[in-house]
Amino acid sequence: MIRGGRSYVSSPPAFSNDAKRLLVCTSNTVSIFSTYTGLQITSLEGHTGPVTTVIVVPASTPASKILCYCWTASLDGTIKYWDFSAPELLKTVEVKLPIFSMVIPSLLGKPAQSNEKPPKLFAYLSVEDTRETTNANPRKKKQSKPKPLHGRICKCNLTESRLAGGVTMAEMKDPEVITISSSGKYFGIRKQRKLLIWKVPDTESERVVMKKITLHHTKKMTVLAFHPNQRILAAGDVSGRILIWRGFGDRTFSTSDRLANGNLSSNEEERPGVRDNDDSDLCTTWHWHPSEVSVLSFSSDGAYLYSGGKEGVLVVWQLDTGKKKFLPRIGSPLLYFIDSPDPSLSSISCADNQIHVLKMPSMEILKSISGIKLPCSLPVEYKGLCHDIAFDHSAGLVALRTENYCIQLYSLFDDRGISEVQVCERNHQPGDDVTVVVTLVALSQDGSMMSTAEVKLAEEGIGGLICLKFWASGTQNKDFSLSTIVYEPHRDAGISAVAFHPNRRAAVSSSYGGDFKVWICNDESQQKDLQHSGWSCYAVGSYKKKAMTAATFSADGSVLAVAAETIITLWDPDKNVLVAVIGETLTPIMNLSFVGSSDYLVATSWGSKPQLSVWSMSKLSISWSYMLHVEAVACAADLSCFAALVLHPELSKCQESNGTPVARKRWGNITFQCNGSCSCCYMVCQEGQGRGPCFSPSKFIIYI
Repeated sequence: MIRGGRSYVSSPPAFSNDAKRLLVCTSNTVSIFSTYTGLQITSLEGHTGPVTTVIVVPASTPASKILCYCWTASLDGTIKYWDFSAPELLKTVEVKLPIFSMVIPSLLGKPAQSNEKPPKLFAYLSVEDTRETTNANPRKKKQSKPKPLHGRICKCNLTESRLAGGVTMAEMKDPEVITISSSGKYFGIRKQRKLLIWKVPDTESERVVMKKITLHHTKKMTVLAFHPNQRILAAGDVSGRILIWRGFGDRTFSTSDRLANGNLSSNEEERPGVRDNDDSDLCTTWHWHPSEVSVLSFSSDGAYLYSGGKEGVLVVWQLDTGKKKFLPRIGSPLLYFIDSPDPSLSSISCADNQIHVLKMPSMEILKSISGIKLPCSLPVEYKGLCHDIAFDHSAGLVALRTENYCIQLYSLFDDRGISEVQVCERNHQPGDDVTVVVTLVALSQDGSMMSTAEVKLAEEGIGGLICLKFWASGTQNKDFSLSTIVYEPHRDAGISAVAFHPNRRAAVSSSYGGDFKVWICNDESQQKDLQHSGWSCYAVGSYKKKAMTAATFSADGSVLAVAAETIITLWDPDKNVLVAVIGETLTPIMNLSFVGSSDYLVATSWGSKPQLSVWSMSKLSISWSYMLHVEAVACAADLSCFAALVLHPELSKCQESNGTPVARKRWGNITFQCNGSCSCCYMVCQEGQGRGPCFSPSKFIIYI
């Protein structure tokens, strides 16, 4: 099984020492991308759980920038050391606890002299410890009791490949991300309305006592960052405020000489903004973000502070004056901002599974590394009625509905985003109310044409609008341009399906209003420039005023099948003549597909009695059926088989710990012969919200 389409933004990435490569945590692997091309070069494979941290060993001299070593930590409870130029695994440390975050301070400090013995290497880990504790008193009955606090900050001796015994620096309800200063002198975590900050000792050992301070706030804090060369700390909270502590730890972390000189302030009136007895000289507050701050990072020279959040705007604050400038319209909530060893490059990770490589200080986007995007959220009344996926079988591309009213074209074999089509020109910002719903996307068999359907939601019952759009692609990069807009193609009724003719510039759209329409590209027999052609209605059909819920063409285009609720109607698309009416399902049909070049038709029904049925076109009768809830069907172009994404009834009632119902999906490749016999094999997919299967030209089955 080949996997792709992983999340690129589950954890912060890391630049190589020469800034030519970007190491990205992608599920159980680390994918390495070129910052010049945005393409994947290689990957580090060996972890059995999601990788949560990647740390590149910094170069100690300019000549050592060519060295390519890194440490990774994972939820599988291991830490691994790699040469990522090979790539080759060099060492594994077994921690046996899921690792959510890791820092290695000594990598950022001064390197040891060549004649000195290298010191032991220690890492600080944020782990989840769910092990049960037992009563140590043998006279009392043994009782297993789970620990109330599962998150721990502990210390690991990387040199000797073991945890530092008995060293627990902090405990919390859940594991927290550890943030470290660029000098490696300080690191800290968030703990609700507190910040816990430690000073790393000059000489590390397993049992060395580390100094710690606690800073307080009235709101829950979401992110923190350390100044690169001054004792300044910034933190963001859930309300969008940014707090900046200057001179933190002066009483606790300062040397005895400075204490003797009396330079420290003990009068609270001389420490404006500092709460309680916090160890800091000054605390100031900035506020621009309307919601929680998720990104904070100081520039490499410490003159600027970068911040970002759900609104998708990167704010650059001048630290001395508080003045700010913006990088707007990134289009997605921001998650991480990472500086590179090259001061002219940085990266920003976004919630839409994209990483942008930025040219600094202009903040121009040089390259984007695009992963597969999640579908946009839908109003309740449209859930289950939208077809958010279409396949270009010839090029191995998939078209997906995404946020911001876009269609993403994603290469399944290259495992990367190719392009995006802005279906609706709307100034959408993350968190805005949905005003337009892209309900359908369909691609022609050769991938040269695309159709989308959208609904502009009515506001207080006024202003609703349905649009059908046709798009044309004239390039290899699938840069689609708009060809035709049809307003209210089926009056005020919603569009249930769109399908393209297999070998002509024609398409069919069906509606819940009780009709279907055949559309043709004007002068389709002569027109060669699709981008400057238009579409018009060629024919209209209906059946007993029933809602038309699905439509598809046969492999040769000679038959048009349209579902009229529970009935399948067969039409001659050229003459627009009803040829036959077959069968009746238990509930309305939601999808129709011809099985390759065979004479079989697959129908799926939803509702209280879901059904998967296969119909024989030669006999005009049902061949076989199963009571299954099928979310999507894909048919092979030249084989008598199809794949279906099936919701397993026994697993559909599972719940998460918070009571939220979860649908776990299984799908199977159901293969049958032309004589009507059926054989099935099931492959279990990962739990989650599946979107659909398809067949590739090489007869591989692809699941999304």
